[in-house]
Amino acid sequence: MTVKQANKAQYKLSPFKTLSPEQAHLKAEVMTFVRHHLHQDTHAIFTIYGEAGTGKSVVLSQIFNTIQTAARHEPESDLYHSQNIFLVNHPEILKVYQEIAGTQPYLLKKDFDRPTTFINRRTKDHQTYDIAVIDEAHLLLSRPDRYNNFDQENQLQEIINHSHIVILVFDENQVLKTKSYWDTPRLQALVAPYVHQSYVLHNQFRMHVDTKLVEWINQFTHGKLTPIPRGRADHFDFRIMTDAKAMYQLILQRDREVGLSRIVSTTGYPSKLDGGKHYVSEGNFSLPWDQYNYSRQPWAEKPATIHEVGSIYTVQGFDLNYVGVILGPPIVYDAKNDQVTVDLTKVTDSEIFKKRSDLDDPRTLTKIKQQLIMNTLNVLMKRGVHGLYLYASQPQLRERLAKL
Repeated sequence: MTVKQANKAQYKLSPFKTLSPEQAHLKAEVMTFVRHHLHQDTHAIFTIYGEAGTGKSVVLSQIFNTIQTAARHEPESDLYHSQNIFLVNHPEILKVYQEIAGTQPYLLKKDFDRPTTFINRRTKDHQTYDIAVIDEAHLLLSRPDRYNNFDQENQLQEIINHSHIVILVFDENQVLKTKSYWDTPRLQALVAPYVHQSYVLHNQFRMHVDTKLVEWINQFTHGKLTPIPRGRADHFDFRIMTDAKAMYQLILQRDREVGLSRIVSTTGYPSKLDGGKHYVSEGNFSLPWDQYNYSRQPWAEKPATIHEVGSIYTVQGFDLNYVGVILGPPIVYDAKNDQVTVDLTKVTDSEIFKKRSDLDDPRTLTKIKQQLIMNTLNVLMKRGVHGLYLYASQPQLRERLAKL
């Protein structure tokens, strides 16, 4: 296999990629659950928990391919002629799944859809599907949203209403907006009335990194500054950068060497959905934000995007070989408590915070908003397979990180 082929998201989510023993065990548990509950009258839900990079999506891909193969090709199976759907809210990831469907004999592009489209169609035709598989369920809307043509109260509840069995993956540390606000207790409360089973994936598969550095990232994205663990220099390239342009030059070098290396950033820079270019600028570094991707090719796989700054909207769920992360102006150093915190006045993405009646306590809402920004950072920092470079916009945080 060439480097170019290995870099493709289609390969990384392939239904035929070799699973780890933990992933294979999970797949077997899910298939047993499906076969046991398929012909029972109650709704049944299987939840897969796991942090970014733990291989949730590749397991889902293989589970769904197995289900659809049985549904379309195995008359002796209980799943034969079952009606099933795979749902994902992230448009860039949906492109990958539909591309995979075009290469497999028993997967069709129409098997993959956005949650809102599925819900609105089922509301009209009143069909109940046998199995709904949901990738990135932490992105599901948990309040009405006219902008997304969703008028009901909760997307997961609506999917359950229109499906006999639901299989979903969830990570509360990847919840990004108030209109899709979830945490584990909220999820558990919603599924409690139904037959349900869960499984937690633990092993980190994306980042070829020591677990101590993953834990450092987890601590950092919850505001805690701890000494950066030392590791083998040839194992995972982790660097604190003091110059954004130097970081970009390093990413350019990595992209020439192995491809799939990009600069990404948190909010904090001009950003409007007006079709124009808006720039992320730090000193003598200046590149435009990622543009809306009308092509079928994922943003990170387009060569021209090496000259753009990726956002959570284009890279969540994707692998990069090397990632340079800009900690934008909202990510600041609290010298009094020696912590990292979020200055909400510097958030520039108007889509992140939408009012909702069940989040009305000011102190609680502030904490939730701060954690949503940190969740974005968590996702961005866990994109790199072979390396992570960090640059902080705030001089005080930049200095403190350099001392770690």
